[in-house]
Amino acid sequence: MSRPVISLRKLLAEHTAAAAPELVRPERDEALRCLACGHRCRVLKGRHGVCHVRFNRDGELRVPSGYVSSLGMDPIEKKPFYHAYPGMNALSFGMFGCSFHCPFCQNWVTSQTLRDEKALAEPQFVTAERIVELALEHGCPVLSSTYNEPLITSEWAVEIFKLGKPHGMVGSYVSNGNATPEVLEYLRPYVDLYNADLKAFQDKTYRRLGGIRENVLNSIRLLKKLDFWVEIVTLIVPGLNDSDDELKGIADFIAGVSPDIPWHVTAFHPDYKVNDKSRTPPDTLLGAYQIGKDAGLSFVYAGNLPGMVGNCEDTSCPSCGEVLIERCGFTVRRNHMNGSNCPSCNTTIPGVWEVGESQSD
Repeated sequence: MSRPVISLRKLLAEHTAAAAPELVRPERDEALRCLACGHRCRVLKGRHGVCHVRFNRDGELRVPSGYVSSLGMDPIEKKPFYHAYPGMNALSFGMFGCSFHCPFCQNWVTSQTLRDEKALAEPQFVTAERIVELALEHGCPVLSSTYNEPLITSEWAVEIFKLGKPHGMVGSYVSNGNATPEVLEYLRPYVDLYNADLKAFQDKTYRRLGGIRENVLNSIRLLKKLDFWVEIVTLIVPGLNDSDDELKGIADFIAGVSPDIPWHVTAFHPDYKVNDKSRTPPDTLLGAYQIGKDAGLSFVYAGNLPGMVGNCEDTSCPSCGEVLIERCGFTVRRNHMNGSNCPSCNTTIPGVWEVGESQSD
């Protein structure tokens, strides 16, 4: 069963807003330069960008607004953020579309909806005010734009985050990292937590997925410079990015930006167009964990295989080795932190550990 993409496109075109002035630049012949992601699409009148959701209507860039593809309450560990508000929930929302077309995408039903008629997700129309009300009703201190690529729907996310900010809510992004300086500057007043994918370390791999490696590397550098709380995820796909050399390149890069950035190495499972590969085995994650530690990273986590990777889901003090937070999957079993510090040696652990707290370095 499939649903014609064109009918969904027409429906979503009725639920749009004008792009933020910071994220569009007029060009000749009524073309518009979109600055929301690293593609920097030149969008001609009547056409859309690579993402399929930002389009030029009569010389105005229109962007998604007023709906979600998914809306739910998730443990913040699921994003994953391991150094931000452990054990708390994030009110998570997504829209449609992505700037990449990864064949192994594990959110393809929402990210590829406007490219693939087999993706049957449907929009749910909702106001930004209602999303914030739901977060308040359920005691969620974090609002998270996720499930599709949030950079291409940044105006909607900012509308929501602006409403949540007076209530002390924190905005977060779970993103492929294909950003621009303009969009990160636009987001910074409203987004504190940013989880970015680093999918590979070879540019040829990124080009197969629809991106350019250097755009992502530059975005990660800038995220740190702009003082977002940053965590990095690498989904390890057998045969794609699981060689020691590839993983060492990723780990060395992250350590060069900051050894205190948490690196999540997570297990692939067969999905979307990649069903001929096996699930990533625990030994691969354990090997990646050791590569990260050897590169000098203070915090490396193995994910998606709960209970199968020893203590590699736990947070430990980099100074004395004390186990600070014990986890299994998305569940925090015990939290021994003393505020932002190790209770044994008083070392400050980088992160944002309590509601209302500033980032600890």
